[in-house]
Amino acid sequence: MRRIALLVVAALCVGGVTADAAKSKRKKRAKAFQGHNALKSTLRTEPLPKPSGDIWVRAENLNEDVKVNIYKPDGSFDDAALAKLDEVFRCVRTGAVRAVRAELYEQLSRFFDHFEGKQIQLVSGFRFAERNSSRHYHASAMDIRIPGVSIKEMYAFAESLDAGGMGVGLYPTSGFIHVDFRAPGEPSYRWTDTTGPSHGKKHKTKKKKSTSRTQPARKPTS
Repeated sequence: MRRIALLVVAALCVGGVTADAAKSKRKKRAKAFQGHNALKSTLRTEPLPKPSGDIWVRAENLNEDVKVNIYKPDGSFDDAALAKLDEVFRCVRTGAVRAVRAELYEQLSRFFDHFEGKQIQLVSGFRFAERNSSRHYHASAMDIRIPGVSIKEMYAFAESLDAGGMGVGLYPTSGFIHVDFRAPGEPSYRWTDTTGPSHGKKHKTKKKKSTSRTQPARKPTS
């Protein structure tokens, strides 16, 4: 009986340690992540100028780059150029390709224009192996950095593009910013995450196209 009692006590102690460790981990994560809804007074009120359409981006985990203009001469979207970008935005883990929201590419072009034609490094684009609440899963998000440009400067510029419905995150430990379009009806959101990289490992996979860009040409935003 004494031995059984000791085993029960030991099990309770281990369980308590495990629970405490999990609680400590949650607290640490909460401390590392600070987020809030963006004040409406800080959002852009003027229409965004149309970008040049030029984009030069390199996918870090794929070691691939592409340089295109997303517009046709008549100003409509060039689906062939968008498809090339979709390839470098593909899911690194599964190789799946999805048609990325074209307006996100317009924001990418605005970064290219604003930072004087520097190559943009894509840390993460579409992520099929992701929870469905993630904007990466919905092909409406990108994690980016630009060599020689501080992420705080990039973050401030991203905020200046938000007329409503955008998410902008700062990742100082990993050295990139996150830019997305929120789900319909969701307010603009801002956050800082000081945890380390969680999806920076390289994965060798075959390309798999989950969807193709077959929808009709879309008009660019003004």
